[in-house]
Amino acid sequence: MCIHAQNVCMHINSTGETDADRSAVRELLGNIARAWNSGNATAYSSFFLPGAPYITFMGTVYLGAAEIQRTHAPLFTGFLKGTRMFVELMDITFPAPGVAIVVAKGDVAKKKPRKAPKVQSYTLIKTDLGWRVALFQNTARKPVYEHIGFFFTPEMKP
Repeated sequence: MCIHAQNVCMHINSTGETDADRSAVRELLGNIARAWNSGNATAYSSFFLPGAPYITFMGTVYLGAAEIQRTHAPLFTGFLKGTRMFVELMDITFPAPGVAIVVAKGDVAKKKPRKAPKVQSYTLIKTDLGWRVALFQNTARKPVYEHIGFFFTPEMKP
């Protein structure tokens, strides 16, 4: 069963997630964005597990909260200084107790982009500290390639 609310499809299943879990997942994503918006690499990285893979839209892989903090600190004082994180939730599922998978569209920019050009996935784990990111993947969309693929194989279209 799928319940649509605020453009987010939440799959309801029998894994034991609660309304509080769904709210906490949304709150976590908001906290991540606020930490980014403040340019605070320590706060930003605190939402990731110690060994969490963080895959950028360029394909760069950082492993763990410490490496995320170390690599984001110069970004927040350099060319990404003053940027804001924009996230549009697409889907939240709870495939197992204490596990959430989030799919979102997003970007970082100084002002809100017309369309979010990246698709992001988060695998979240419920810990004693609350929900934390176990894996983050950020993929730049290729609309021209999508269009060509859908033209030749319309069945591929979501």
